[in-house]
Amino acid sequence: MSRYSLTTRVATREDAPVLAELWNDSLRRADRSEQNADLELVVKGAEASPEQRVVVVEYDGQLAGAVYLRITTLSPLNLEPCVQAIHPRVFDQFRRHGVGHTLMEAAAAFAEDNGILHVVAAVPHASRDTNRFMARLGIAPVAMYRIAPTTLLRSRISPQRSPVGADSGRTRVLAARRSLRRARAERLALPEA
Repeated sequence: MSRYSLTTRVATREDAPVLAELWNDSLRRADRSEQNADLELVVKGAEASPEQRVVVVEYDGQLAGAVYLRITTLSPLNLEPCVQAIHPRVFDQFRRHGVGHTLMEAAAAFAEDNGILHVVAAVPHASRDTNRFMARLGIAPVAMYRIAPTTLLRSRISPQRSPVGADSGRTRVLAARRSLRRARAERLALPEA
């Protein structure tokens, strides 16, 4: 029985097309060439920063998985430093071959190299297997990160407003009633002569 080797390395810009395929559901909606360009910028930025790293794992010479690592704080309010492991992902055909463990080992090593005590993993909430894997590694859920289009959020938090002039008949009736009430109140308030 032959044993395949796992190799960990820092991603290069040439990895962008494969990373776009791996992370396709996490990237902005655009055509593949724009996604590749986005990932080239991400990799280039990580190469230039000591606080970021894109790590890939190769399985027998093929890119099998990747993770984006960055040093930040636990939250904007909790300034404890941590390493975020953003979207550790493994191609389906390479699952159960140790690629995920190797990615998380890279995250732990990056944290240790920088004297950081915590590793935070950001994984899709709907990925049951990934969440179970993280739980087996001792990474517990702390918060749910939710997202909505701004227009949807605005529609849910603001009262529904009708466009100007859309309900002018009803508006005129209400205005007339208010005028009648004011006139009646003024007549009652005037002393009789």
